[in-house]
Amino acid sequence: MNEQLTTIEVELFLRHAPETVWRALTEPELISRWLMENDFEPVVGHQFQMRGIPVPAVGFSGLVASEVLELEDRKRLRISWRDANSGNDLSSTVTWSIAPEGTGTRFFLVHEGFNPADPTHVASHRILSGGWRNQVLPRLGETLAELDG
Repeated sequence: MNEQLTTIEVELFLRHAPETVWRALTEPELISRWLMENDFEPVVGHQFQMRGIPVPAVGFSGLVASEVLELEDRKRLRISWRDANSGNDLSSTVTWSIAPEGTGTRFFLVHEGFNPADPTHVASHRILSGGWRNQVLPRLGETLAELDG
């Protein structure tokens, strides 16, 4: 099994304070600016939806059904991530972890659960990996910059 096809991992240093980064990761209005429109609540077990752009190439409807699986205040948030309209075909988990570092924050993203034997999962992994790195995380940076004013 090729580990690179089962998980997307990104590590960044953000020049923003951990409190600011945590706000961007957990406030629905802020999440909608850098990720997707949502009805997130930071409570373990809370089920919520996120609305994004459909991706026909992998059968993604544009609606993500999620649940808060783990929440360690100002440190770690793990959610389930699946297409709301395709059962569990594209089920995975996304974890955001942060740690203070100097005057900024070390940010870790782990999106896991892709099946390298399934061509749809491989295509989804490729699209999401590019999306996280080239679109979503840069928008997170813009959102953080706006919060810092």
